[in-house]
Amino acid sequence: MSLTISVISPALGARVDGVDLSRDLSDAERDSVEQALLEHQVLFFRNQPLTPRQQARFAHRFGDLHIHPIYPNVPDQPEVLILDTAVTDVRDNAIWHTDVTFLPTPAMGAVLSAKQVPPYGGDTLWASGIAAYEALSAPLRHLLDGLTATHDFTQSFPLQRFGSTAEDLARYEATRRQHPPLSHPVIRTHPISGRKCLFVSEGFTSRINELEANESAAILKLLFAHSTRPEFTVRWQWQAGDVAFWDNRCTQHYAVDDYRPQRRVMHRATVLGDAPF
Repeated sequence: MSLTISVISPALGARVDGVDLSRDLSDAERDSVEQALLEHQVLFFRNQPLTPRQQARFAHRFGDLHIHPIYPNVPDQPEVLILDTAVTDVRDNAIWHTDVTFLPTPAMGAVLSAKQVPPYGGDTLWASGIAAYEALSAPLRHLLDGLTATHDFTQSFPLQRFGSTAEDLARYEATRRQHPPLSHPVIRTHPISGRKCLFVSEGFTSRINELEANESAAILKLLFAHSTRPEFTVRWQWQAGDVAFWDNRCTQHYAVDDYRPQRRVMHRATVLGDAPF
C-alpha cells in the first residue's frame, strides 16, 4: 500500500489517494493515514462512498467515538451524527469552531462523509491553529502562554434554536446540565507532535479567564480574526462521496451556509481525544 499525498495549501490540507476507506485498514495503512494527518492536519479523500458502519469503523481505528448530545444520529449507528439541512438547524456550523470543546476531553478528530451536496456552494474551510500561533509576535505568545479560556456549550447551541417542543426542551436542559462551561488552555500543545497551537474559537470560547471582561473581549476578537486569516486556511469544494478527516486538536472549521434552499446532507463520526495541556 502506498498513499499518494497531494498538498493543497501551505498551511494545511492534502488530498489522499491509494486507500479504500470502506474496508478494514491494515495497521500499516492506519499508521500512514495518521502520519499524513499529523503532517497536513486535514485530509481529503475523493470517491469514498461509505455506509455509516464503514465510516464508524474507520473512525474507530483512531480512538473511541463520541455520541453527540444534540444532533440526530443514524439509528443503528449512533456514533454517526446527521447534518441534514432539511431536518436540523445547522447554522452553528457556519461559524469558526473546533468540535465539542465543551467536553473535558475534546475530539481528537472527525470523519465527515458527504452524502448529498448542492450543485454549487456548501464548501467547508479549515484553519490551522499551529500556523496561527507561529505567526503571532513573541510578546503576544508570551502573554497568552499559561492563560485559560472558558468553553461554553450554549454559545453554539442556544435554547431558542433547540427547544421548540417539550421533548426538545427537556433534552436540551439535560444536556446543558451535563456540559457546564469549562476551561482549556488558550495555547494548546499537540500531544503527539509537540507543536503549539491556538485553541480558541468563536463557536465555543466565551472569555479568557485571567483577564478583565473588556480585556478578554478585545484579545478574543483579535485572536478570532487572526486565526482565520486566509493564509492559514484551506477550502474544500465537496462532491458526493467525499470524506474529510481532520485533526481537531489543532484546527477549526467553517461550513459555508450559502446554498439555501438547496439541501446538504453530511454524516460525521467524532473521535474522542484527551485533555488539552
